[in-house]
Amino acid sequence: MTQIKFFKRSLLKPSYTAVFLLSLATAFAQKEAKIFTEYRKDKSILPDFSYAGYQNGEKEIPNITNYKVFDVTAFGAIANDTLSDKIAIQNAITAANKNGSGIVFFPKGRFLVNENEDEPNKIISKGSNIIFRGSGSGIGGTELFMKNTLPPADPAKMWTVPPLFTFTSGGADKKIGNVTESAKIGSFDLKLNTTEGLKPGDWIILKLLDNSQELIKNELGSNELSPTWTNLINKGINVKVFYQIKKINKETITLAAPISYNIDSKYNWEVFKFANSQEVGIENIAFVGNWKDQFVHHRSWKDDSGFTMLNFSRLTNSWIKDCRFTDCSVAAIVLQSANVSVLNCKVTGNGGHEAITSNASTNVLIAKCIDEASQWHSFGSSHGSMNTVVYKCTYPATTCFESHANQPRNTLLDQVEGGLMKNRAGGAEENMPNHMQGLVFWNYKQTNEAVNNFEFWPKKEVYWKIPNPIIVGYKSTGTTFNPEQLGHSESLDGKVEPASLYEAQLKLRLKSVPEWLKNLK
Repeated sequence: MTQIKFFKRSLLKPSYTAVFLLSLATAFAQKEAKIFTEYRKDKSILPDFSYAGYQNGEKEIPNITNYKVFDVTAFGAIANDTLSDKIAIQNAITAANKNGSGIVFFPKGRFLVNENEDEPNKIISKGSNIIFRGSGSGIGGTELFMKNTLPPADPAKMWTVPPLFTFTSGGADKKIGNVTESAKIGSFDLKLNTTEGLKPGDWIILKLLDNSQELIKNELGSNELSPTWTNLINKGINVKVFYQIKKINKETITLAAPISYNIDSKYNWEVFKFANSQEVGIENIAFVGNWKDQFVHHRSWKDDSGFTMLNFSRLTNSWIKDCRFTDCSVAAIVLQSANVSVLNCKVTGNGGHEAITSNASTNVLIAKCIDEASQWHSFGSSHGSMNTVVYKCTYPATTCFESHANQPRNTLLDQVEGGLMKNRAGGAEENMPNHMQGLVFWNYKQTNEAVNNFEFWPKKEVYWKIPNPIIVGYKSTGTTFNPEQLGHSESLDGKVEPASLYEAQLKLRLKSVPEWLKNLK
């Protein structure tokens, strides 16, 4: 662990002008975080988060205007009446899917999506090039109102209520082969025993499931493995990441984004062709639930998942932007997807279970989102997600980021503002720890009370275990940390440069910060 202390006022003696100027120059020279200076020389020092988001962060989300428009009112939906619009909305989506692309459009007004007379099923889209577009998520815009919950698959399992809206793909993943040569983090090339059935532009899933003691030890380091963590002990290290193929040369595939986990060919690394949809967008809509009770964590399925609004599943290069989620148990989940951007969204109303989460996904960007409802778990990652960036998001002092166990890795909290507290990350005991390697705080602003000797691996806590987080630039009213539990720390009493790690890594890779990021509200 490295701890950097910046320019000390005790050096400023008025009679020593030369010393002052030298010290001032030194201060400015030290302004850039040491760990980022090292990253410039060696890209393995920090996770490379620069590929997170739509099109690897390289392109602006498009304003689609040339697709055929499927106005829900043409399918029987009527705003601001007392009749359900659920069937009309599903029919509009089905027509757009059949067309191969389309804008499913909502004019202004309130549309009813799960009334008493409705069938207890979800609204689903299975296709690429679908834009689900409203006329604004604020007052006077488009509101989709969910009066009733959907039934849970198993009432005893509180997380099993399906989302009302699901955007996904058809088909099934197909086993291709195995990795035959080792590859280090940062490499773009994978050598397989066969590339038959693959072509440039396809997406693959790279999988590892192995309970080797060596693998587990490498991830946990000196932290103790609990016998209650049966998922990790019995099934082992579980890596499942999604990449697009850039080119193929015989048995070697070149990826569009670098490998983010060291691959040792002595383990069984499998490659599957990924069944996915792409270029799906949700825009300018308010998703409003009917969650009005005082939330109690794990009291009931209704508390935990009764009003789950939106699920992005098996999608690539897709987005959710300028949306509002109100009075919901769960706002949105990005599940088994890659390169998804969630931008300028709000969670409001009565507090529930989760805000917006990257779940089992790769290179997801959650940016400029606000949790005003104080969900029990706010923005974050879970279940094997890799390279999640939470950028310039805020949540109240009464909650914390989500890190929902089952082996998420490489999560960046970049200029995030909100609480820091134990037991809000989430996850069942058998799926601990909450996060594996690669949790990075960068210029984090803690808004709840200061905590003396805050621990990430406390001995007596069951539901709060995070190995070796990196903390660079931290603002609070006096929180201190157990230094033995940190992988790296510097400037724990104020900001560092670069102000944003995500922006800086993008600039380093692309030679400039892309315009879409400069223009992000």
